[in-house]
Amino acid sequence: MNLTHLDEKDRPKMVDVSEKNQTTRIAVASGIIQMSQDAYDAIVNEKAKKGPVLQTAVIAAIMGTKKTSELIPMCHPLNLSGINCDVEELPELPGFKLELTAKLTGQTGVEMEALTGVSIGLLTIYDMVKAIDKGMVIKNVQLESKEGGKSGNYKR
Repeated sequence: MNLTHLDEKDRPKMVDVSEKNQTTRIAVASGIIQMSQDAYDAIVNEKAKKGPVLQTAVIAAIMGTKKTSELIPMCHPLNLSGINCDVEELPELPGFKLELTAKLTGQTGVEMEALTGVSIGLLTIYDMVKAIDKGMVIKNVQLESKEGGKSGNYKR
């Protein structure tokens, strides 16, 4: 089996995508953070001492999406054309679901960018209320769908 991120001498390399066609590519990822009722209440009532948690998490998710190639060694730097992040309250957990859509027209996909953005957004929520609840659980960070590229579309 030939590994795409190793050259003929088994040295790490970034895949050359210069021969691939440019297509519109969209990836949607999501994840959940579960927490105590006290932490949840502090967030929804905007009583967290570090400021507006959900707004900060959305900004962090967008920033994380844009910095993916700096964090994941073999990811290409991408010219993203759009990033959208939504947060859904899950009072029954209690917790939140963060969903992020990344889009571009290019030669490689945006799945890693969407997954990284979700992870950074959820970690930001954790950071901002960890004084209230250190037992929060981040879970189910996953690709929901992708469109475009040679491998075609995917939907969970």
